[in-house]
Amino acid sequence: MSQCSPQLEPSRPITLLLPLLLLHLLSYSTFERRRFHCFTAGEMGPRWKGKASEARALADPMSKIVLQLQSSLTQSDAQGLLSGCSILYQADEEQTDLLNRACFGRTIITAEKDKQWFQFGMEEAFYLSYHLNCLKIVDGQDREKNVQELWQDMKSRKATFPEFYMAYQHLRMKNWIVRPGSQYGVDFVAYRHHPALVHSEFAVLVLSEGGGSNENVRLRVWSDFLCTIRLCGSVAKTLLVLSVNDNGSGSVSPSCLDNYSIEERTVTRWSPEQCRENPEKV
Repeated sequence: MSQCSPQLEPSRPITLLLPLLLLHLLSYSTFERRRFHCFTAGEMGPRWKGKASEARALADPMSKIVLQLQSSLTQSDAQGLLSGCSILYQADEEQTDLLNRACFGRTIITAEKDKQWFQFGMEEAFYLSYHLNCLKIVDGQDREKNVQELWQDMKSRKATFPEFYMAYQHLRMKNWIVRPGSQYGVDFVAYRHHPALVHSEFAVLVLSEGGGSNENVRLRVWSDFLCTIRLCGSVAKTLLVLSVNDNGSGSVSPSCLDNYSIEERTVTRWSPEQCRENPEKV
């Protein structure tokens, strides 16, 4: 699709929105109209913090850091404590450094100097436990939860957990940093590398498809769509819409994730200055 095309290309995340969007565009005056692009993710470059930041990131790739973290947690037989909708983990000095470099969890200030506590979100903890297989999770009675028990527990605490976890895993497997996005009115924000080196590039919304009860209603009305686009533009982020479809496999167990599919689209406001015809070619 040409970047100069003013039309909104139909896609799964925008399908239900398209009739309403066209209706509003047709009802606006010439000066009030707004046009949008849909691209595949990853076309815009990262905004590095300083001239040496890109070189530092290339010299210390995120994939290498995560492998080091995985090895350290596995060797120490790491255990996290399930506490409400989060998981608490006490890390040693080496793991503290690796967790901070890989941007997993957030630190909790305590009086202990030789140990550092971390608080993981549900998607983070399940990624470490299920995908990387380097973190065991126990309950308040110090009983280890198997993967199926952990999956059911997290689903009971968050109805959209399967879709949100699939989106989180999808982004992490790109070797991106994924952090909560509530301060920007989205589900996640994504960085190409450590936030100390690069600004977050994408504001991520997760849309659930497949006709289940967990279907997300975001971007189904014009006002939400317009507000989200404007907010992302004001904080220099591109809206990345991840549409997660279970393809009829349900969410009985985490093995169902193998049948899930993700369609990703980036949505930006159309800039006429970038799409003017070259007069030399006319």
